[in-house]
Amino acid sequence: MDVKLLVGVVGTALVSAHYLPDAQAEEGGAGHYVPGALATLIDLPPTQPGMVFETAYLNYEGDVEQTLAGGLLAANLDAKSEALLLGGFYTFEQKVLGAWYSAGALLPYVDVDITASVQAGGGMVRRHDQESGFGDITLLPLMMAWKQDEWQFNAILPVYAPTGEYEEGRLANPGKNYWTFDPTVGVAYSGQNLWNWAVHTGFAINTENKDTNYKSGTVWHVEGSVQKLIPMGSGLLGLGLNGFYYDQITGDSGSGARLGDFKGRTTGVGPVLTYLLPGAEENMVFELRWLPESSVSKRLEGDYIWGKFVYQF
Repeated sequence: MDVKLLVGVVGTALVSAHYLPDAQAEEGGAGHYVPGALATLIDLPPTQPGMVFETAYLNYEGDVEQTLAGGLLAANLDAKSEALLLGGFYTFEQKVLGAWYSAGALLPYVDVDITASVQAGGGMVRRHDQESGFGDITLLPLMMAWKQDEWQFNAILPVYAPTGEYEEGRLANPGKNYWTFDPTVGVAYSGQNLWNWAVHTGFAINTENKDTNYKSGTVWHVEGSVQKLIPMGSGLLGLGLNGFYYDQITGDSGSGARLGDFKGRTTGVGPVLTYLLPGAEENMVFELRWLPESSVSKRLEGDYIWGKFVYQF
């Protein structure tokens, strides 16, 4: 089995990550980019012309001592979020600057559940909000992949558009009401010894939320993974680890940033389980990830559980 070819065929770029509650750093304690979005084989831009269909499920539960959510000052906030994402990509036959060029979009349906203490009548009262709806769409106008033997070099530009439901004064919002531009580059290696690894890094640059006059700071994120592929049945079983580092490098600003500039940070490492099923003209990949957070500062802190499926044809 040609592992190098297989990896290039099935890889996509799952970088849509606006599923977390609009609930410390970045407005709501979380931005558009979500850890676990771009790290392993399943996340690489394609290197074979054709269509790719992708679906993903994300479950997140976390908490934060203090934040601003929907323009509200919230304390002891507990957040739960589930999201189902559907997306598609097309890889063109004609290369651009020597790279395979793909474009596509991803749309999430999000359920957000938040409980927090908020200011009311001169005191703090416990409040619960739950909302479901479409989140912010991710546009992927640029996904480029250069292949050289066992190596793949990637350049990706996710653009998160504020199309999701948002209402000022509401704790739970499926959308975030601002744009994010997240230029990302990466490198991946996949050898015939069935070991592979990948590293990607990017900068998430946010615009201002016009309803709350809050501009979240720029975030630098790094994700990496290492996996061992084991022949099993008619496919390959992948066992490995995924890790991330997420650091807000500029402070929040605007008249709505009443709690200061809040530079948040988080890290995490967790297991990854993958199954690759190649075919003559069609390929499928299934993946499960668990990413518990650690060393968290001024952000929601919790656990990310991902389930991903990619179908290439």
